[in-house]
Amino acid sequence: MITETPVLTTLAEGLRFPEGPVVLPDGSVALVEIERGIITAVSPSGEKRVLATPGGGPNGMALGPNGKLYLCNNGGFLWHEEPGMLRPVGVPPSYETGRIEVVDPTTGSVTRLYDRCGDHKLKGPNDIVFDPRDGFWFSDLGKVRGRDRDHGGVYWAKTDGSEIRECGFPIFGGANGIGLAPDGSVLYAAETETGRLWAWDVEAPGVLKKQPWPSSNGGRVLCQFPGYRRLDSLAVAASGNIVVATLVSGEITTVSPAGDILHVAKMPERMPTNICFGGPAMKTAYITLSTTGKLVSCPWHEAGYSLPFG
Repeated sequence: MITETPVLTTLAEGLRFPEGPVVLPDGSVALVEIERGIITAVSPSGEKRVLATPGGGPNGMALGPNGKLYLCNNGGFLWHEEPGMLRPVGVPPSYETGRIEVVDPTTGSVTRLYDRCGDHKLKGPNDIVFDPRDGFWFSDLGKVRGRDRDHGGVYWAKTDGSEIRECGFPIFGGANGIGLAPDGSVLYAAETETGRLWAWDVEAPGVLKKQPWPSSNGGRVLCQFPGYRRLDSLAVAASGNIVVATLVSGEITTVSPAGDILHVAKMPERMPTNICFGGPAMKTAYITLSTTGKLVSCPWHEAGYSLPFG
């Protein structure tokens, strides 16, 4: 295992709990500011502009068909703030439901696509990835209250709003980061509170091969992270390695498809929440440092996987 501390370039500061970075065709990076309920674009020169105001708790995003942004909206948080730190702590009185939304980055329009799966409301949609064959996968972290919490899960849905399926449930510690192997054959999901990285073989869009009991959700544990580490979003490298934003320890951790920890990049705060790739040869990493409100970048040691729509 290689451990290093990369040299980071700060692209933007003063963000209110940024997550969900997406590299846009013009080279700018779109991200959410969860506390402000907005989507912000950061230009290569560091200028910020608001693309849309979905409200609630905009979270993970992905570029989809026709240049639209597909957004996981967790419905909102309560917040705790002290000097140099902003973090979510609970469910606000204004919370209605989680939802999947489609955002036009040109006009700022926001359209609700899904807010339930069958009879069950979505609780806290968190991260999203498009299947190169059809539809998209997304995670639901659930909501955490003072004395109880929702189970998380993994879902698949069509882009036109016509079908949604519950595919991996329950994920007791909350389903967070989600990603696909470059050939689409394996789905990965990070379980936040347990520090587990799960994997399922994908038989078809919206269909996962299930492991028998005692697997709770039909998946297999690919990697159990050591010590007290909570997991957030993830990205996949062109090599097939899984790159996981690792909370508490303040790291970006690379895991092989066999489940071995290969590389650890140390971050300057304990809550690096999201990573995506872009730039020349897809070898620039864009990372959100959420409690301190920064978007940073650094050269990465391997290329990221080019996602279906960018």
